[in-house]
Amino acid sequence: MSVYDFKVVTIEGEEKPLSDYRGKVLLIVNTASKCGFTPQYRGLQKLYETYQDQGFEVLGFPCNQFANQEPGTDEEIKQFCSVNYQVTFPMFSKVEVNGEQAHPLFTYLRKQAPGVLGISTIKWNFTKFLVDREGNVVKRFAPNTEPEQIEDDIKKYL
Repeated sequence: MSVYDFKVVTIEGEEKPLSDYRGKVLLIVNTASKCGFTPQYRGLQKLYETYQDQGFEVLGFPCNQFANQEPGTDEEIKQFCSVNYQVTFPMFSKVEVNGEQAHPLFTYLRKQAPGVLGISTIKWNFTKFLVDREGNVVKRFAPNTEPEQIEDDIKKYL
């Protein structure tokens, strides 16, 4: 099993198989618009612009499970990201990342790359998962890890 076995829904409401990203390095992030880490959208967009031509994608998944920091509709989230951070990387429909209603992709990501002390639960918005070109989850980054700090890891897998 790999991330390519999952289907997700784009922020525009269309089903998309992650197998469409086969052969690319992915950074999968649970995002939120009203979080102290929200300015990381800038760094994520910069990474995307810098490495997209080399086969890199950032995949953003809004999540409202942490202190109600993503209360908007998919359309409102899309507008916010575009207007405030000029986000052009793929964004997806709002998901849950923990608990019984967690999207199967995030259940898989959590098991493949547990956090500190082996705990799989995602602790906050902007947890990041790096996936290699074969669809393997290779690393998990804490919410307070700035996108710029991930650059060397990304280059290693490109």
